[in-house]
Amino acid sequence: MPKLNQIVAVEKGLKARTAGALTKIYHDLQKPTLFAGISRKYTPVDDDGDRLPPESTLVQQNVDASLRSAADQLTKLFDVVATKERGNTEAFADVVVDGVTIVESATVPLLLFLEKQLGDLRTVVSKVPTLDPSEAWSADGNSRGWRTDAVETTRTRKVPKTLVRYEATDKHPAQTEVYMVDEVVGHWATTKFSGALSPARRDQLVARIDALADAVRRAKEDANGTEVVQQHIGADVFAFLLAP
Repeated sequence: MPKLNQIVAVEKGLKARTAGALTKIYHDLQKPTLFAGISRKYTPVDDDGDRLPPESTLVQQNVDASLRSAADQLTKLFDVVATKERGNTEAFADVVVDGVTIVESATVPLLLFLEKQLGDLRTVVSKVPTLDPSEAWSADGNSRGWRTDAVETTRTRKVPKTLVRYEATDKHPAQTEVYMVDEVVGHWATTKFSGALSPARRDQLVARIDALADAVRRAKEDANGTEVVQQHIGADVFAFLLAP
């Protein structure tokens, strides 16, 4: 008996060949001249009349034969697909990571689905926001996220000051210059919050996804190695469809 992976390997090429053959048959069926013939013989009304050679066009295609050719192509494909689908209902494998069974008796379609979804999930998780490593973060129980310790900074404003360059005398007024200084008027206490993941947690999740994806691929190979009983449905289908 063939293995499921052998049937799957045959199916792809057979589908392509069948599609090509059916396309040609379909195009030929759209050309009425291929299915038409004619035979003409000329007889003059008297013995002295012109003698013309007979004319004929042979029938090149036969609709019934074309349909049976299509049936032959499709019969092979129907049998292969039926064998594959029956095998998919009988081929199972466990998804096991580090000795722990994550999914029991998974079918090949389920394993293919999981493989695709895990690939998409890895793309999402690998791009999640992560905590700024330049900050010191601690768990925040209120938000189930992260927070930093409060950092105090000052708030200032510009205040004009007068610089006396020369004191006033009885002969000259004082010479002064106005300049601005920063004067502390308050203090900010800043705490940062984040709902991001730590880089370590992100890497841990990606590693778990990779481990599970590897296990799914192993299970898929195991399931695809199951021997399957070949199915033969095409002949019955076309015996009904093309019955006289």
